[in-house]
Amino acid sequence: MTKHYLDTHNLTYTEHNINEEPEYIDYLKDKGYQMVPVLEAGTMTFSGFRPDELKQLAV
Repeated sequence: MTKHYLDTHNLTYTEHNINEEPEYIDYLKDKGYQMVPVLEAGTMTFSGFRPDELKQLAV
């Protein structure tokens, strides 16, 4: 749903698929995340589908 939101609002992103790039699992764990997706945009970081946070990127 997060990816769909980003695509629908024409927001560019870099996707790291943990199934294809398992090294990102350790990266996310080191940052304290326990679920995906994780979105990092400048100082904004969050996990899961968060339409309230995503709206701030679409402005």
